[in-house]
Amino acid sequence: MLSLFQLNEASQAEFVALLDGVYEHSPWIAEQAHGRKPAGGFTSLAQLKLALAQVVTDAAHDQQLALVRAHPELAGKAMVSKTLTAESTHEQGKAGLTDCTPLEFEKIQQLNAAYNERFGFPFVMAVRGPRGLGLHRSEIIATFERRLGHPADYELAEALRNIHRIAEIRLNDKFGVEPTLGNLVWDWAEALAVHSDPGYAEQGQLTVTYLTDAHLACARQLQSWMLACGFDDVRIDAVGNVVGVYHGSDPSARRLLTGSHYDTVRNGGKYDGRLGILVPMACVRELHRAGRRLPYGLEVIGFAEEEGQRYKATFLGSGAVIGQFDGRWLDQQDADGVTMRQAMADAGLDPADIPLLRRDPAGYLGFVEVHIEQGPVLNELGLPLGVVTSINGSVRYLCEITGMASHAGTTPMNRRRDAAAATAEVILYLERRAGSVPDLVGTVGMLQVPAGSINVVPGRCLFSLDIRATTNEVRDECAADVLAEINAICERRGVAFKAEETMRAAAAPSDAAWQQRWERAVEALSLPVFRMPSGAGHDAMKLHEVMPQAMLFLRGLNAGISHNPLESITNDDTELCVQAFQRLLDQLATELQA
Repeated sequence: MLSLFQLNEASQAEFVALLDGVYEHSPWIAEQAHGRKPAGGFTSLAQLKLALAQVVTDAAHDQQLALVRAHPELAGKAMVSKTLTAESTHEQGKAGLTDCTPLEFEKIQQLNAAYNERFGFPFVMAVRGPRGLGLHRSEIIATFERRLGHPADYELAEALRNIHRIAEIRLNDKFGVEPTLGNLVWDWAEALAVHSDPGYAEQGQLTVTYLTDAHLACARQLQSWMLACGFDDVRIDAVGNVVGVYHGSDPSARRLLTGSHYDTVRNGGKYDGRLGILVPMACVRELHRAGRRLPYGLEVIGFAEEEGQRYKATFLGSGAVIGQFDGRWLDQQDADGVTMRQAMADAGLDPADIPLLRRDPAGYLGFVEVHIEQGPVLNELGLPLGVVTSINGSVRYLCEITGMASHAGTTPMNRRRDAAAATAEVILYLERRAGSVPDLVGTVGMLQVPAGSINVVPGRCLFSLDIRATTNEVRDECAADVLAEINAICERRGVAFKAEETMRAAAAPSDAAWQQRWERAVEALSLPVFRMPSGAGHDAMKLHEVMPQAMLFLRGLNAGISHNPLESITNDDTELCVQAFQRLLDQLATELQA
Protein backbone atom coordinates (compact mmCIF):
# COMPACT_ATOMS: atom_id res chain seq x y z
CA MET A 1 0.00 0.00 0.00
CA LEU A 2 1.09 3.54 -0.72
CA SER A 3 1.92 5.90 2.15
CA LEU A 4 2.21 9.68 2.43
CA PHE A 5 5.83 9.22 3.53
CA GLN A 6 6.63 7.47 0.23
CA LEU A 7 4.86 10.16 -1.72
CA ASN A 8 6.53 13.02 0.12
CA GLU A 9 9.99 11.48 -0.39
CA ALA A 10 9.43 10.82 -4.10
CA SER A 11 10.90 12.78 -7.00
CA GLN A 12 8.43 14.31 -9.42
CA ALA A 13 8.73 11.34 -11.78
CA GLU A 14 8.29 8.89 -8.91
CA PHE A 15 5.37 10.94 -7.55
CA VAL A 16 3.62 10.76 -10.93
CA ALA A 17 4.29 7.03 -11.23
CA LEU A 18 2.95 6.35 -7.74
CA LEU A 19 -0.28 8.19 -8.58
CA ASP A 20 -0.67 6.62 -12.01
CA GLY A 21 -4.28 5.85 -12.83
CA VAL A 22 -5.80 8.20 -10.23
CA TYR A 23 -6.84 10.65 -12.96
CA GLU A 24 -7.59 8.83 -16.20
CA HIS A 25 -4.76 9.24 -18.76
CA SER A 26 -3.83 12.63 -17.24
CA PRO A 27 -0.36 12.52 -15.60
CA TRP A 28 -0.10 16.32 -15.85
CA ILE A 29 -2.32 16.63 -12.77
CA ALA A 30 0.10 14.71 -10.55
CA GLU A 31 3.06 16.55 -12.13
CA GLN A 32 1.63 19.92 -11.12
CA ALA A 33 0.43 18.71 -7.72
CA HIS A 34 4.02 17.68 -6.91
CA GLY A 35 5.05 21.29 -7.33
CA ARG A 36 2.36 22.35 -4.87
CA LYS A 37 3.51 19.99 -2.14
CA PRO A 38 3.67 21.85 1.19
CA ALA A 39 7.10 22.50 2.69
CA GLY A 40 6.68 19.69 5.19
CA GLY A 41 4.98 17.41 2.70
CA PHE A 42 1.35 16.32 2.58
CA THR A 43 0.16 15.64 6.12
CA SER A 44 -3.18 14.00 5.29
CA LEU A 45 -4.78 12.15 2.41
CA ALA A 46 -7.54 14.79 2.36
CA GLN A 47 -4.91 17.48 1.78
CA LEU A 48 -3.47 15.51 -1.14
CA LYS A 49 -6.91 15.04 -2.67
CA LEU A 50 -7.58 18.77 -2.48
CA ALA A 51 -4.21 19.61 -4.03
CA LEU A 52 -4.88 17.35 -7.02
CA ALA A 53 -8.39 18.73 -7.45
CA GLN A 54 -7.10 22.31 -7.26
CA VAL A 55 -4.76 21.64 -10.16
CA VAL A 56 -7.78 20.77 -12.28
CA THR A 57 -9.74 23.79 -11.03
CA ASP A 58 -6.87 26.10 -11.99
CA ALA A 59 -6.37 24.45 -15.40
CA ALA A 60 -7.39 26.05 -18.67
CA HIS A 61 -10.78 25.21 -20.11
CA ASP A 62 -9.19 23.11 -22.88
CA GLN A 63 -7.25 21.07 -20.32
CA GLN A 64 -10.42 20.42 -18.33
CA LEU A 65 -12.20 19.28 -21.49
CA ALA A 66 -9.30 17.01 -22.36
CA LEU A 67 -9.51 15.43 -18.90
CA VAL A 68 -13.22 14.71 -19.33
CA ARG A 69 -12.65 13.32 -22.83
CA ALA A 70 -9.94 11.03 -21.48
CA HIS A 71 -12.67 9.04 -19.73
CA PRO A 72 -14.39 6.13 -21.45
CA GLU A 73 -18.10 5.94 -22.12
CA LEU A 74 -20.08 3.88 -19.64
CA ALA A 75 -20.67 0.40 -21.05
CA GLY A 76 -19.16 1.74 -24.28
CA LYS A 77 -16.84 0.45 -26.96
CA ALA A 78 -13.81 0.31 -24.67
CA MET A 79 -15.66 -1.92 -22.24
CA VAL A 80 -16.86 -4.22 -25.00
CA SER A 81 -13.36 -4.44 -26.53
CA LYS A 82 -11.80 -4.86 -23.07
CA THR A 83 -9.48 -1.86 -23.55
CA LEU A 84 -10.50 0.01 -20.37
CA THR A 85 -7.86 0.86 -17.79
CA ALA A 86 -7.73 -1.53 -14.84
CA GLU A 87 -9.30 1.14 -12.66
CA SER A 88 -12.24 1.76 -15.03
CA THR A 89 -12.75 -1.96 -15.53
CA HIS A 90 -13.01 -2.43 -11.76
CA GLU A 91 -15.43 0.48 -11.36
CA GLN A 92 -17.75 -0.43 -14.22
CA GLY A 93 -17.74 -4.02 -13.01
CA LYS A 94 -18.63 -2.92 -9.44
CA ALA A 95 -21.67 -1.12 -10.84
CA GLY A 96 -22.73 -4.18 -12.83
CA LEU A 97 -22.24 -2.45 -16.18
CA THR A 98 -20.47 -5.55 -17.47
CA ASP A 99 -23.70 -7.50 -16.83
CA CYS A 100 -26.25 -5.23 -18.52
CA THR A 101 -29.34 -6.81 -20.00
CA PRO A 102 -29.70 -6.24 -23.76
CA LEU A 103 -32.33 -3.57 -23.08
CA GLU A 104 -30.13 -1.78 -20.52
CA PHE A 105 -27.15 -1.92 -22.84
CA GLU A 106 -29.19 -0.48 -25.71
CA LYS A 107 -30.54 2.28 -23.47
CA ILE A 108 -27.05 3.27 -22.30
CA GLN A 109 -25.80 3.38 -25.90
CA GLN A 110 -28.67 5.70 -26.83
CA LEU A 111 -27.88 7.93 -23.86
CA ASN A 112 -24.16 7.95 -24.71
CA ALA A 113 -24.94 9.12 -28.24
CA ALA A 114 -27.39 11.79 -27.10
CA TYR A 115 -25.02 13.05 -24.43
CA ASN A 116 -22.01 13.28 -26.74
CA GLU A 117 -24.09 15.09 -29.34
CA ARG A 118 -25.32 17.60 -26.77
CA PHE A 119 -22.12 18.28 -24.83
CA GLY A 120 -19.22 17.09 -27.00
CA PHE A 121 -17.67 14.94 -24.28
CA PRO A 122 -18.52 11.56 -22.68
CA PHE A 123 -20.80 11.16 -19.69
CA VAL A 124 -18.65 10.77 -16.58
CA MET A 125 -20.10 9.41 -13.36
CA ALA A 126 -18.51 8.03 -10.21
CA VAL A 127 -20.34 4.73 -10.59
CA ARG A 128 -19.01 3.36 -7.30
CA GLY A 129 -21.26 5.96 -5.72
CA PRO A 130 -21.29 7.96 -2.48
CA ARG A 131 -20.65 4.85 -0.37
CA GLY A 132 -18.04 3.37 -2.72
CA LEU A 133 -19.85 0.06 -3.16
CA GLY A 134 -21.18 0.60 -6.68
CA LEU A 135 -24.49 2.01 -7.89
CA HIS A 136 -27.25 -0.06 -9.42
CA ARG A 137 -27.65 0.22 -13.17
CA SER A 138 -31.10 1.74 -12.73
CA GLU A 139 -29.59 4.58 -10.64
CA ILE A 140 -26.93 5.17 -13.27
CA ILE A 141 -29.47 5.33 -16.09
CA ALA A 142 -31.74 7.67 -14.10
CA THR A 143 -28.81 10.01 -13.40
CA PHE A 144 -27.74 9.83 -17.05
CA GLU A 145 -31.21 10.92 -18.16
CA ARG A 146 -31.40 13.72 -15.59
CA ARG A 147 -28.02 15.20 -16.42
CA LEU A 148 -28.85 15.31 -20.13
CA GLY A 149 -31.07 18.28 -19.27
CA HIS A 150 -28.29 20.32 -17.63
CA PRO A 151 -26.87 23.52 -19.16
CA ALA A 152 -23.50 22.86 -20.82
CA ASP A 153 -21.32 24.79 -18.33
CA TYR A 154 -23.10 23.23 -15.37
CA GLU A 155 -22.66 19.75 -16.80
CA LEU A 156 -18.95 20.25 -17.41
CA ALA A 157 -18.58 21.23 -13.75
CA GLU A 158 -20.62 18.18 -12.72
CA ALA A 159 -18.42 15.92 -14.85
CA LEU A 160 -15.30 17.33 -13.16
CA ARG A 161 -16.82 16.83 -9.71
CA ASN A 162 -17.49 13.20 -10.56
CA ILE A 163 -13.92 12.84 -11.82
CA HIS A 164 -12.65 14.08 -8.45
CA ARG A 165 -14.86 11.56 -6.68
CA ILE A 166 -13.50 8.78 -8.91
CA ALA A 167 -9.98 9.95 -8.05
CA GLU A 168 -10.83 10.02 -4.35
CA ILE A 169 -11.98 6.40 -4.36
CA ARG A 170 -8.93 5.32 -6.39
CA LEU A 171 -6.64 7.07 -3.88
CA ASN A 172 -8.40 5.26 -1.04
CA ASP A 173 -7.65 1.99 -2.82
CA LYS A 174 -3.98 2.90 -3.33
CA PHE A 175 -3.55 3.93 0.30
CA GLY A 176 -5.66 1.08 1.71
CA VAL A 177 -7.92 3.61 3.42
CA GLU A 178 -11.47 2.77 4.44
CA PRO A 179 -13.64 5.61 5.85
CA THR A 180 -15.13 3.36 8.52
CA LEU A 181 -16.79 6.09 10.59
CA GLY A 182 -18.13 7.75 7.47
CA ASN A 183 -19.52 4.40 6.38
CA LEU A 184 -21.12 3.91 9.79
CA VAL A 185 -22.95 7.25 9.67
CA TRP A 186 -23.90 6.75 6.01
CA ASP A 187 -25.32 3.31 6.77
CA TRP A 188 -27.25 4.59 9.77
CA ALA A 189 -28.83 7.31 7.61
CA GLU A 190 -29.77 4.72 5.00
CA ALA A 191 -31.35 2.45 7.61
CA LEU A 192 -33.27 5.32 9.21
CA ALA A 193 -34.67 6.27 5.80
CA VAL A 194 -36.56 2.95 5.65
CA HIS A 195 -39.28 4.59 7.75
CA SER A 196 -41.62 6.87 5.80
CA ASP A 197 -45.20 8.09 6.11
CA PRO A 198 -48.05 6.33 4.26
CA GLY A 199 -48.64 7.67 0.77
CA TYR A 200 -44.93 8.39 0.40
CA ALA A 201 -43.41 5.09 1.45
CA GLU A 202 -45.29 3.31 -1.35
CA GLN A 203 -43.67 5.65 -3.90
CA GLY A 204 -40.18 5.21 -2.48
CA GLN A 205 -40.23 8.75 -1.06
CA LEU A 206 -38.95 9.82 2.35
CA THR A 207 -41.43 11.75 4.48
CA VAL A 208 -41.40 11.65 8.27
CA THR A 209 -43.74 14.12 9.97
CA TYR A 210 -44.31 14.68 13.65
CA LEU A 211 -45.61 11.69 15.66
CA THR A 212 -46.65 9.50 12.74
CA ASP A 213 -45.89 5.79 12.92
CA ALA A 214 -42.75 6.38 10.82
CA HIS A 215 -41.67 9.17 13.16
CA LEU A 216 -42.11 6.96 16.23
CA ALA A 217 -40.20 4.15 14.51
CA CYS A 218 -37.30 6.56 13.86
CA ALA A 219 -37.29 7.57 17.53
CA ARG A 220 -37.15 3.94 18.66
CA GLN A 221 -34.37 3.19 16.18
CA LEU A 222 -32.27 6.14 17.37
CA GLN A 223 -32.85 5.11 20.96
CA SER A 224 -31.68 1.58 20.20
CA TRP A 225 -28.56 2.78 18.38
CA MET A 226 -27.65 5.19 21.18
CA LEU A 227 -27.83 2.39 23.72
CA ALA A 228 -25.65 0.20 21.50
CA CYS A 229 -23.13 3.07 21.14
CA GLY A 230 -22.63 3.16 24.91
CA PHE A 231 -24.63 6.19 26.04
CA ASP A 232 -25.23 6.03 29.79
CA ASP A 233 -28.80 7.31 29.69
CA VAL A 234 -31.18 7.25 26.71
CA ARG A 235 -34.82 8.28 26.74
CA ILE A 236 -37.63 9.62 24.60
CA ASP A 237 -38.99 12.72 26.31
CA ALA A 238 -42.46 14.26 26.52
CA VAL A 239 -42.24 16.06 23.17
CA GLY A 240 -40.69 13.08 21.34
CA ASN A 241 -37.02 14.14 21.48
CA VAL A 242 -34.55 11.25 21.66
CA VAL A 243 -32.03 12.21 24.35
CA GLY A 244 -28.75 10.40 24.90
CA VAL A 245 -26.27 11.33 27.65
CA TYR A 246 -22.65 10.17 27.82
CA HIS A 247 -21.37 11.19 31.23
CA GLY A 248 -18.05 12.84 31.77
CA SER A 249 -15.43 11.55 34.20
CA ASP A 250 -17.46 13.46 36.77
CA PRO A 251 -21.15 12.70 36.08
CA SER A 252 -22.12 16.02 37.64
CA ALA A 253 -19.89 18.04 35.29
CA ARG A 254 -21.39 20.49 32.84
CA ARG A 255 -22.30 19.10 29.43
CA LEU A 256 -21.76 19.98 25.80
CA LEU A 257 -25.12 19.87 24.04
CA THR A 258 -25.44 18.82 20.42
CA GLY A 259 -27.96 17.30 18.00
CA SER A 260 -30.42 18.11 15.28
CA HIS A 261 -33.87 17.00 14.06
CA TYR A 262 -35.02 13.66 12.68
CA ASP A 263 -38.31 14.73 11.06
CA THR A 264 -38.23 15.54 7.32
CA VAL A 265 -39.99 17.62 4.74
CA ARG A 266 -42.29 15.80 2.34
CA ASN A 267 -40.32 13.81 -0.25
CA GLY A 268 -37.09 15.04 1.32
CA GLY A 269 -33.54 13.80 1.74
CA LYS A 270 -31.85 11.43 4.16
CA TYR A 271 -29.30 13.75 5.77
CA ASP A 272 -31.00 17.07 6.57
CA GLY A 273 -31.04 17.17 10.37
CA ARG A 274 -30.25 13.51 10.86
CA LEU A 275 -26.55 13.98 10.14
CA GLY A 276 -26.33 16.16 13.26
CA ILE A 277 -27.57 13.28 15.41
CA LEU A 278 -25.60 10.47 13.81
CA VAL A 279 -22.17 12.14 13.73
CA PRO A 280 -21.97 12.72 17.52
CA MET A 281 -23.41 9.23 18.04
CA ALA A 282 -20.40 7.86 16.15
CA CYS A 283 -18.10 9.92 18.37
CA VAL A 284 -19.69 8.52 21.54
CA ARG A 285 -19.37 5.02 20.12
CA GLU A 286 -15.63 5.53 19.66
CA LEU A 287 -15.21 7.04 23.15
CA HIS A 288 -17.07 4.10 24.69
CA ARG A 289 -15.08 1.53 22.69
CA ALA A 290 -11.88 3.18 23.93
CA GLY A 291 -13.17 3.24 27.53
CA ARG A 292 -12.61 6.99 27.55
CA ARG A 293 -14.42 9.67 29.53
CA LEU A 294 -14.17 13.40 28.85
CA PRO A 295 -13.94 16.01 31.62
CA TYR A 296 -17.47 17.07 30.64
CA GLY A 297 -20.66 15.29 29.68
CA LEU A 298 -21.96 15.02 26.12
CA GLU A 299 -25.72 15.23 25.54
CA VAL A 300 -27.01 14.37 22.07
CA ILE A 301 -30.62 15.21 21.22
CA GLY A 302 -32.53 13.97 18.21
CA PHE A 303 -35.06 16.80 18.10
CA ALA A 304 -38.51 15.47 17.29
CA GLU A 305 -39.66 18.31 15.07
CA GLU A 306 -38.14 21.26 13.23
CA GLU A 307 -39.72 21.38 9.79
CA GLY A 308 -43.33 22.41 10.58
CA GLN A 309 -44.84 19.89 8.14
CA ARG A 310 -47.73 18.36 10.08
CA TYR A 311 -48.74 21.30 12.27
CA LYS A 312 -48.29 25.05 11.86
CA ALA A 313 -45.54 25.14 14.44
CA THR A 314 -41.80 24.69 14.05
CA PHE A 315 -38.88 23.88 16.35
CA LEU A 316 -41.16 21.92 18.69
CA GLY A 317 -38.26 19.81 19.93
CA SER A 318 -35.60 22.46 20.48
CA GLY A 319 -38.25 24.97 21.56
CA ALA A 320 -39.30 22.67 24.41
CA VAL A 321 -35.66 22.31 25.49
CA ILE A 322 -35.32 26.09 25.96
CA GLY A 323 -38.75 26.43 27.59
CA GLN A 324 -40.56 27.88 24.57
CA PHE A 325 -43.25 25.32 23.85
CA ASP A 326 -46.53 27.20 23.31
CA GLY A 327 -49.41 25.28 24.90
CA ARG A 328 -51.81 26.71 22.31
CA TRP A 329 -50.13 24.54 19.69
CA LEU A 330 -51.71 21.48 21.29
CA ASP A 331 -55.11 22.41 19.84
CA GLN A 332 -53.83 22.75 16.28
CA GLN A 333 -55.24 20.19 13.83
CA ASP A 334 -53.41 18.43 11.03
CA ALA A 335 -54.89 17.88 7.56
CA ASP A 336 -56.91 14.94 8.90
CA GLY A 337 -58.31 16.88 11.84
CA VAL A 338 -56.08 15.21 14.44
CA THR A 339 -55.00 17.65 17.14
CA MET A 340 -51.44 17.74 18.35
CA ARG A 341 -52.75 16.86 21.82
CA GLN A 342 -54.39 13.72 20.45
CA ALA A 343 -51.30 12.78 18.44
CA MET A 344 -49.22 13.03 21.60
CA ALA A 345 -51.68 10.91 23.56
CA ASP A 346 -51.67 8.28 20.80
CA ALA A 347 -47.85 8.24 20.98
CA GLY A 348 -47.91 7.79 24.76
CA LEU A 349 -46.58 11.29 25.45
CA ASP A 350 -47.94 13.54 28.20
CA PRO A 351 -48.01 17.26 27.26
CA ALA A 352 -48.18 18.13 30.96
CA ASP A 353 -44.53 17.05 31.24
CA ILE A 354 -43.25 19.33 28.47
CA PRO A 355 -42.42 22.27 30.81
CA LEU A 356 -40.08 19.91 32.67
CA LEU A 357 -37.89 19.58 29.55
CA ARG A 358 -36.47 23.09 29.88
CA ARG A 359 -32.68 22.92 30.38
CA ASP A 360 -30.83 25.19 32.76
CA PRO A 361 -28.19 26.88 30.55
CA ALA A 362 -25.83 27.06 33.55
CA GLY A 363 -25.40 23.29 33.26
CA TYR A 364 -24.11 23.49 29.69
CA LEU A 365 -20.91 24.63 28.01
CA GLY A 366 -22.68 25.44 24.76
CA PHE A 367 -24.41 23.92 21.74
CA VAL A 368 -22.80 22.70 18.53
CA GLU A 369 -24.46 21.24 15.46
CA VAL A 370 -23.22 19.60 12.27
CA HIS A 371 -25.48 19.80 9.25
CA ILE A 372 -25.47 19.20 5.53
CA GLU A 373 -24.94 22.57 3.86
CA GLN A 374 -28.20 22.51 1.84
CA GLY A 375 -26.62 24.71 -0.80
CA PRO A 376 -24.08 24.68 -3.66
CA VAL A 377 -21.18 26.67 -2.20
CA LEU A 378 -18.98 23.92 -0.75
CA ASN A 379 -19.75 21.68 -3.72
CA GLU A 380 -18.62 24.33 -6.18
CA LEU A 381 -15.48 25.12 -4.18
CA GLY A 382 -14.57 21.45 -3.85
CA LEU A 383 -14.40 21.68 -0.05
CA PRO A 384 -15.79 18.98 2.26
CA LEU A 385 -16.38 21.19 5.33
CA GLY A 386 -17.41 24.77 6.04
CA VAL A 387 -17.51 26.72 9.31
CA VAL A 388 -20.75 28.64 9.87
CA THR A 389 -20.41 32.29 10.87
CA SER A 390 -24.09 33.06 11.38
CA ILE A 391 -27.54 31.61 10.82
CA ASN A 392 -29.54 34.08 8.77
CA GLY A 393 -32.42 35.95 10.29
CA SER A 394 -35.60 35.56 8.28
CA VAL A 395 -39.06 37.01 7.84
CA ARG A 396 -41.94 35.52 5.88
CA TYR A 397 -45.18 36.97 4.54
CA LEU A 398 -48.25 35.59 2.85
CA CYS A 399 -49.42 38.22 0.38
CA GLU A 400 -52.45 38.91 -1.79
CA ILE A 401 -52.86 41.33 -4.68
CA THR A 402 -56.43 41.92 -5.85
CA GLY A 403 -57.30 43.47 -9.19
CA MET A 404 -60.23 42.79 -11.48
CA ALA A 405 -60.87 39.57 -13.35
CA SER A 406 -61.92 40.39 -16.91
CA HIS A 407 -62.11 38.94 -20.39
CA ALA A 408 -58.68 38.33 -21.89
CA GLY A 409 -59.90 39.10 -25.40
CA THR A 410 -61.99 42.23 -24.83
CA THR A 411 -60.06 44.08 -22.09
CA PRO A 412 -57.52 46.48 -23.68
CA MET A 413 -53.98 46.23 -22.32
CA ASN A 414 -54.08 49.77 -20.92
CA ARG A 415 -57.30 49.14 -19.02
CA ARG A 416 -56.38 45.98 -17.18
CA ARG A 417 -56.07 45.55 -13.41
CA ASP A 418 -53.94 42.42 -13.68
CA ALA A 419 -53.00 40.99 -10.29
CA ALA A 420 -50.53 38.49 -11.77
CA ALA A 421 -48.69 41.14 -13.79
CA ALA A 422 -48.33 43.23 -10.63
CA THR A 423 -46.97 40.21 -8.79
CA ALA A 424 -44.49 39.58 -11.61
CA GLU A 425 -43.11 43.09 -11.04
CA VAL A 426 -42.81 42.32 -7.35
CA ILE A 427 -40.81 39.15 -8.00
CA LEU A 428 -38.37 40.92 -10.30
CA TYR A 429 -37.92 43.79 -7.84
CA LEU A 430 -37.26 41.35 -4.99
CA GLU A 431 -34.66 39.59 -7.15
CA ARG A 432 -32.86 42.87 -7.87
CA ARG A 433 -33.08 44.19 -4.30
CA ALA A 434 -31.86 41.00 -2.62
CA GLY A 435 -29.12 40.53 -5.20
CA SER A 436 -27.68 43.97 -4.47
CA VAL A 437 -26.40 43.06 -0.98
CA PRO A 438 -24.02 40.21 -0.02
CA ASP A 439 -25.57 37.35 1.97
CA LEU A 440 -29.10 38.70 1.50
CA VAL A 441 -31.64 36.47 -0.25
CA GLY A 442 -35.27 36.91 -1.18
CA THR A 443 -37.65 34.32 -2.57
CA VAL A 444 -41.22 34.04 -3.82
CA GLY A 445 -41.66 30.33 -3.30
CA MET A 446 -45.45 30.09 -3.60
CA LEU A 447 -47.41 31.69 -6.41
CA GLN A 448 -51.04 31.08 -7.24
CA VAL A 449 -53.82 32.58 -9.36
CA PRO A 450 -56.95 31.20 -7.64
CA ALA A 451 -59.60 30.02 -10.09
CA GLY A 452 -57.37 31.18 -12.94
CA SER A 453 -58.37 30.54 -16.52
CA ILE A 454 -56.46 30.74 -19.77
CA ASN A 455 -58.81 33.40 -21.17
CA VAL A 456 -59.26 35.54 -18.05
CA VAL A 457 -57.12 38.46 -16.88
CA PRO A 458 -56.09 37.42 -13.34
CA GLY A 459 -58.11 39.26 -10.74
CA ARG A 460 -56.33 37.82 -7.71
CA CYS A 461 -52.85 36.54 -6.99
CA LEU A 462 -51.52 34.90 -3.84
CA PHE A 463 -47.80 34.68 -3.17
CA SER A 464 -45.24 34.29 -0.41
CA LEU A 465 -42.22 36.38 0.51
CA ASP A 466 -39.20 34.90 2.26
CA ILE A 467 -36.38 37.34 3.08
CA ARG A 468 -33.18 36.26 4.90
CA ALA A 469 -29.92 37.93 5.83
CA THR A 470 -27.01 37.49 8.21
CA THR A 471 -28.21 40.43 10.32
CA ASN A 472 -31.69 41.49 11.37
CA GLU A 473 -30.98 45.04 10.17
CA VAL A 474 -30.20 44.02 6.60
CA ARG A 475 -33.21 41.70 6.55
CA ASP A 476 -35.59 44.39 7.86
CA GLU A 477 -34.30 47.07 5.49
CA CYS A 478 -34.94 44.75 2.55
CA ALA A 479 -38.41 43.83 3.82
CA ALA A 480 -39.35 47.50 4.26
CA ASP A 481 -38.13 48.35 0.75
CA VAL A 482 -40.00 45.42 -0.79
CA LEU A 483 -43.28 46.23 0.95
CA ALA A 484 -42.95 49.89 -0.05
CA GLU A 485 -42.28 48.93 -3.66
CA ILE A 486 -45.27 46.56 -3.70
CA ASN A 487 -47.51 49.40 -2.52
CA ALA A 488 -46.12 51.67 -5.23
CA ILE A 489 -46.62 49.02 -7.93
CA CYS A 490 -50.17 48.37 -6.80
CA GLU A 491 -51.06 52.06 -6.64
CA ARG A 492 -49.73 52.60 -10.18
CA ARG A 493 -51.63 49.57 -11.50
CA GLY A 494 -54.87 50.24 -9.65
CA VAL A 495 -54.82 47.00 -7.64
CA ALA A 496 -55.03 46.35 -3.88
CA PHE A 497 -52.46 44.68 -1.68
CA LYS A 498 -52.39 43.07 1.75
CA ALA A 499 -49.75 41.05 3.57
CA GLU A 500 -49.65 38.91 6.69
CA GLU A 501 -46.36 38.34 8.47
CA THR A 502 -46.28 34.63 9.30
CA MET A 503 -42.80 34.15 10.75
CA ARG A 504 -39.89 36.20 12.04
CA ALA A 505 -36.66 34.64 13.30
CA ALA A 506 -33.68 36.57 14.58
CA ALA A 507 -30.24 36.06 13.11
CA ALA A 508 -28.00 33.82 15.19
CA PRO A 509 -24.31 34.73 14.85
CA SER A 510 -21.94 31.98 15.90
CA ASP A 511 -20.23 32.38 19.25
CA ALA A 512 -16.64 33.47 18.53
CA ALA A 513 -14.97 30.93 20.82
CA TRP A 514 -17.02 28.01 19.53
CA GLN A 515 -16.55 29.05 15.91
CA GLN A 516 -12.80 29.11 16.50
CA ARG A 517 -12.97 25.59 17.94
CA TRP A 518 -14.60 24.38 14.72
CA GLU A 519 -11.94 26.23 12.72
CA ARG A 520 -9.12 24.57 14.65
CA ALA A 521 -10.81 21.18 14.21
CA VAL A 522 -10.88 21.66 10.44
CA GLU A 523 -7.28 22.88 10.38
CA ALA A 524 -6.24 19.78 12.34
CA LEU A 525 -7.37 17.71 9.36
CA SER A 526 -5.03 19.73 7.08
CA LEU A 527 -8.06 21.25 5.38
CA PRO A 528 -8.55 24.93 4.54
CA VAL A 529 -10.97 26.84 6.77
CA PHE A 530 -13.86 28.26 4.80
CA ARG A 531 -16.28 30.52 6.65
CA MET A 532 -19.84 30.91 5.44
CA PRO A 533 -23.30 31.97 6.64
CA SER A 534 -26.23 29.58 6.82
CA GLY A 535 -29.22 30.64 4.78
CA ALA A 536 -31.38 27.90 6.26
CA GLY A 537 -32.85 27.79 9.76
CA HIS A 538 -31.60 25.23 12.27
CA ASP A 539 -32.25 24.05 15.80
CA ALA A 540 -29.08 25.95 16.71
CA MET A 541 -31.12 29.15 16.24
CA LYS A 542 -33.30 28.20 19.20
CA LEU A 543 -30.41 27.14 21.43
CA HIS A 544 -28.68 30.41 20.51
CA GLU A 545 -31.32 32.18 22.60
CA VAL A 546 -30.00 30.62 25.82
CA MET A 547 -26.39 29.51 25.24
CA PRO A 548 -23.42 29.99 22.86
CA GLN A 549 -23.66 28.00 19.62
CA ALA A 550 -21.70 27.29 16.46
CA MET A 551 -22.19 25.01 13.47
CA LEU A 552 -20.16 22.99 10.98
CA PHE A 553 -21.41 22.32 7.45
CA LEU A 554 -20.80 19.19 5.39
CA ARG A 555 -20.75 19.36 1.59
CA GLY A 556 -23.71 17.92 -0.26
CA LEU A 557 -23.57 16.31 -3.70
CA ASN A 558 -25.74 17.18 -6.71
CA ALA A 559 -24.97 20.90 -6.38
CA GLY A 560 -25.75 20.70 -2.68
CA ILE A 561 -29.47 20.20 -3.25
CA SER A 562 -31.54 19.53 -0.14
CA HIS A 563 -35.21 19.04 0.76
CA ASN A 564 -35.10 16.75 -2.24
CA PRO A 565 -34.52 13.01 -2.84
CA LEU A 566 -31.29 13.93 -4.66
CA GLU A 567 -29.78 15.15 -1.37
CA SER A 568 -26.59 13.13 -0.92
CA ILE A 569 -23.21 12.99 0.84
CA THR A 570 -20.11 10.82 0.47
CA ASN A 571 -18.67 8.47 3.05
CA ASP A 572 -15.30 10.23 2.74
CA ASP A 573 -16.70 13.68 3.50
CA THR A 574 -18.67 12.21 6.38
CA GLU A 575 -15.50 10.60 7.76
CA LEU A 576 -13.90 14.05 7.84
CA CYS A 577 -16.98 15.47 9.55
CA VAL A 578 -16.80 12.83 12.31
CA GLN A 579 -13.06 13.44 12.69
CA ALA A 580 -13.65 17.20 12.97
CA PHE A 581 -16.21 16.58 15.71
CA GLN A 582 -13.76 14.30 17.53
CA ARG A 583 -11.10 16.99 17.38
CA LEU A 584 -13.50 19.59 18.74
CA LEU A 585 -14.26 17.26 21.68
CA ASP A 586 -10.53 16.75 22.28
CA GLN A 587 -9.82 20.49 22.14
CA LEU A 588 -12.50 21.18 24.71
CA ALA A 589 -11.15 18.45 26.96
CA THR A 590 -7.66 19.95 26.77
CA GLU A 591 -8.98 23.43 27.58
CA LEU A 592 -10.91 22.23 30.60
CA GLN A 593 -7.97 20.21 31.94
CA ALA A 594 -5.47 23.08 31.51
